[in-house]
Amino acid sequence: MKIALMDSGIGLLAATDAVRRLRPDADLVLSLDPDGMPWGPRTPDDLTRRALAVAEAAAAHRPDALVVGCNTATVHALPALRAHLEPAIPVIGTVPAIKPAAAGGGPVAIWATPATTRSPYQRGLIKDFAGGVPVAEVPCFGLAEAVEHADGTAIEAAVAAAAALTPRDVTAIVLGCTHYELVAERIRAAVRHPALPQLTLYGSADAVAAQTLRRLGARPAPGADPSGTLTVLLSGREGTLPEAALTYREGRLLRTASPAR
Repeated sequence: MKIALMDSGIGLLAATDAVRRLRPDADLVLSLDPDGMPWGPRTPDDLTRRALAVAEAAAAHRPDALVVGCNTATVHALPALRAHLEPAIPVIGTVPAIKPAAAGGGPVAIWATPATTRSPYQRGLIKDFAGGVPVAEVPCFGLAEAVEHADGTAIEAAVAAAAALTPRDVTAIVLGCTHYELVAERIRAAVRHPALPQLTLYGSADAVAAQTLRRLGARPAPGADPSGTLTVLLSGREGTLPEAALTYREGRLLRTASPAR
C-alpha cells in the first residue's frame, strides 16, 4: 500500500504520523512545495495551480490514495484535485473537527488562520455542524508560519496572542490548521486554567488517516512490520525532510522509515 500526502509545507506531518501509526507497513510519499509556500496568501486560482502541480508530482509515484494535508488547499483546490485524479487515485481532504468538538455541548473555540477565520467556508461548517453550541472564531496571526520555521519564540508569541482572544469558558478547541497540531501541547498549556481542567483539543489527523484507509478498503494494522518506505518531494524534486520538520516528534519519527528505492 502506498499513500501520498501533500501540503505547501510541514503541516502534513500530523496526518503522516496518524497514517503511519495505523499502517506502519505503508509506503509514504510526502509532496511539499517549498518553492511556492506559503499558499495562504495566494488567490484561489493560483493556489489551485500550485496544488495541482504538487499532486501531479505525487501521482507520478503511483500512490493508492492522496491526502490533502492542508485546510486551505482543501477549501480551494479539492474539487480540482478530485476532478484531475479520481477515480484512479482517491483524494481525501482535511476538514476542521467542528462536529465532534460541538458534540460535547460546551462552548467551542476554533483556532484558524486569519484567512480562514470568519470565512464563508468556516461559517458554513459552524452552521452545519455546531448545532447551536456557542462558537468563538479565533484568528491565529503568524502561528502557521512560526510552526513551519520551528521558530520557538514566534510560536510562543502567536499562541499567547490567540489564547488571549479565546473565551475563558471554552471546553473544546478546534485546531483549524494542520500546522497547529504539531504544537498542540503548547496550545493546551496556554489556554488551560483551573476552572476548566477537561479542556479538549480537536485536530483532524486521526480522522483523515481513518478515512484514507476506508477509501482504500483497508483495515488498520498498527502492529504490522514497520517496513514502509518514505519518499520526499520538494516542489517535484526528490529530497529530504526540511530541517524544521525534525524539531517535531512527528518529523523525528519519520527518520526510521527507509528511503524508497
